[in-house]
Amino acid sequence: MSEQLPPPLSTAGSVPPDPDRPAPLERSAPARGAGGRGRLGGGAGRSVGLVVVLLLVCVVGVATAGERFASVDNLLTILRFAAVIGVLSIGMTFVITGGGIDLSVGSVLGLASVWATTLATQTMAQDTHWSLMVLTALLVGTVCGLVNGVLVAYGRVVAFIATLGMMVAARGLAEVIANRRTQIVRVQPFLDAFQGSVLGVPVLVWVFALVAVAGWVLLNRTTFGRRTVAVGGNPEAARLAGIAVKRHTAYLYALSGLTAGIAAVMMLARTTAGSSTNGGLYELEAIAAVVVGGTLLAGGRGTVVGTVFGVLIFATLTNVFTQNNLSISAQSVAKGAIIVAAVMLQQRFAARSRGA
Repeated sequence: MSEQLPPPLSTAGSVPPDPDRPAPLERSAPARGAGGRGRLGGGAGRSVGLVVVLLLVCVVGVATAGERFASVDNLLTILRFAAVIGVLSIGMTFVITGGGIDLSVGSVLGLASVWATTLATQTMAQDTHWSLMVLTALLVGTVCGLVNGVLVAYGRVVAFIATLGMMVAARGLAEVIANRRTQIVRVQPFLDAFQGSVLGVPVLVWVFALVAVAGWVLLNRTTFGRRTVAVGGNPEAARLAGIAVKRHTAYLYALSGLTAGIAAVMMLARTTAGSSTNGGLYELEAIAAVVVGGTLLAGGRGTVVGTVFGVLIFATLTNVFTQNNLSISAQSVAKGAIIVAAVMLQQRFAARSRGA
């Protein structure tokens, strides 16, 4: 009798596939590579476009205001003005990338600034250390953000409604605590720490730069950032991939609250006063900067670099208007037109990507 030979290993179904051997990717690999190159090119193109827009605004400023705009002092004024909105915008970038929205950051900023400047808080800070005021503002902001996150993620409340409620509640609580009065910062070491300069650059600008760098690393070089993009792009797919979507969503809103607390500290240093009116409409400024910077309102794509450029564009544009004595109404119209144009471009690029 002839010896029975085992079937060849290539026979389908005879031997289970080796889990360590990658599957053939003749069709999928080129598509993925092309998509990666497209995303890289698109991101670089958006950044270049933002730089061009910023340069054009600067040219208009020099042409209309001359040396008043081009002076070093005015440049530092623009950066100092952009710093507070910029920190808020970094936190907003994460929330929008994760598929949410936070309308409460301006009110949370106001509440944190009021709570950090109450008589009790400032007395304790004078008796211990000025950093107690900083910790108070950060804690208030983080708690408010976490409440938003719990409502959205676990309470299944629409993000727009949950954060709108927090916006109203935080502003009202700030008015109750401050009794609608302005609370002057009387802890001089606190002011000395944040009103100074390092290498000729205001401390507030350095804080903005550090937050921006930390945000970029967190979004682009960590698992947290990859999960944020996944949750914003397709929450159900992210859940099936093992990501705790609800918990991650709560973390995103807590992060947004934390940046609101940092911005409150910066606001106290800039204005030397805590007030329930601090941060009025700052949430709209932050959202505008994030959208103009290239982060998708629908979620799934975010860029911290683009957000920084968006903040600088709006801050410079505001300064140009101020230098030319244009009204607040004209500024609002111009900013609104820029926001609408940015959203229309986003939709056009998204439709083109789907068609490709």
